[in-house]
Amino acid sequence: MSGQLTDAEQYWKANLRLILGSLVVWAFVSYGCGILFRPLLAGIPIGGTDLGFWFAQQGSIVTFIALIFFYAWRMNQLDKKFGLEE
Repeated sequence: MSGQLTDAEQYWKANLRLILGSLVVWAFVSYGCGILFRPLLAGIPIGGTDLGFWFAQQGSIVTFIALIFFYAWRMNQLDKKFGLEE
């Protein structure tokens, strides 16, 4: 092999990088902010409770939904870049 990646390989490499990045963000918000860093965030009030509790109850869900829209938007860009749009 000449060391050059085919378009299909480049597409899937970019797709997997996007998935991995999204999972890292989701894990950080869900587990990091909601569980591991909760004591550090306890002193920051938001909506009648502390920020750590908010991340555990609402923030991870909001982040997950935002990641779904971000992933769809970014995949549309990748599809156009590689000529795979609908």
